[in-house]
Amino acid sequence: MEFLLFGALISAVDPVAVLAVFEEVHVNETLFIIVFGESLLNDAVTVVLYKVYMSFVEVGPENVQTADYFKGVASFLIVSIGGTMVGLIFAALLAFITRFTKKVRIIEPLLVFLMVYLAYLTAELFSLSAILSMTFCGIGCNKYVEANISQKSRTTVKYTMKTLASIAETIIFIFLGISAVDKSKWAWDTGLISCTLIFIFVFRALGVVMQTWVLNWFRLVPLDKIDQVVMSYGGLRGAVAFALVVLLDTERVPAKDYFVATTIIVVFFTVMFQGLTIKPLVNWLKVPRATNRKPTINEEIHERAFDHCLTAVEDIAGLNGYHHWRDKWEQFDKNYLSKLLLRKSVYRKSELWEVYQKINIRDAISVIDQGGNV
Repeated sequence: MEFLLFGALISAVDPVAVLAVFEEVHVNETLFIIVFGESLLNDAVTVVLYKVYMSFVEVGPENVQTADYFKGVASFLIVSIGGTMVGLIFAALLAFITRFTKKVRIIEPLLVFLMVYLAYLTAELFSLSAILSMTFCGIGCNKYVEANISQKSRTTVKYTMKTLASIAETIIFIFLGISAVDKSKWAWDTGLISCTLIFIFVFRALGVVMQTWVLNWFRLVPLDKIDQVVMSYGGLRGAVAFALVVLLDTERVPAKDYFVATTIIVVFFTVMFQGLTIKPLVNWLKVPRATNRKPTINEEIHERAFDHCLTAVEDIAGLNGYHHWRDKWEQFDKNYLSKLLLRKSVYRKSELWEVYQKINIRDAISVIDQGGNV
């Protein structure tokens, strides 16, 4: 049971370094989105599994019955889905509140931080996934809250969160360095460390290959072998794994000292070795790059027209494909959610006005790039 607990916490992948490299070398959008999605959701899943196994350890392996494993799976689903729903509820509440902050712009950043923190506390209060609640609260806020608040408030929220994230990451890595030096906090086991380093490579590669094989049956653009190699190699362990192993209780988990030492070695090895070699690997494999060229207005119009045509074809053929469900969601959003959550002045802007605004912004950027000479 203790090894299941250790397996849950050591599986927390921290792809921050990989994302930084991807942004620098401009890899293709598909690979970037997949790794970014993993960085959002894998920590949440890890924490939920960690709590489930921790409850098994507290009860005692000899007292765990077969029914408890089914309860653990049900608990995993309830905690994950419940945390997601809490986040979406608070996102809708925040979007509705920001509809009425036009005359009090100064409190908009405070409202954003307050509601997201309330989503976190509410999820913790009901023993749900707090990380998932914050993640989906941010996803839900992206369209509606960003449109309601002012540009100054957006800038304040963006750079404040970047600063807080950097501070938190720095503090936990400082703590990691101190723990690595303090030998009283960990115990060395060569076999455990060696097997862990081998298994995190082997099983991540197997997981990526098996899951992409299944996904490629449903994808229009399949993930090739190069993408799979990069995803397998990008399994860096970081702050979350170390934070979880430090939180273990020595009385309930006697092997905590060995787990701490193994986690420290794994984090240092993956961050230092894989983090430094991921960029040469991407260049050597010649991973397809993203196109930085922005689509023209003509291309956007034709893309929108083709989307509507494909939706019509799916409706005529009686197929409920991607375009069908996306069109249904857009209609639902336009008829109900946008009317409820967006400020009237924002909602009433037509798509033609948005296109005109984009053209003006592009013209302004081109004028600035040319040194102000038209």
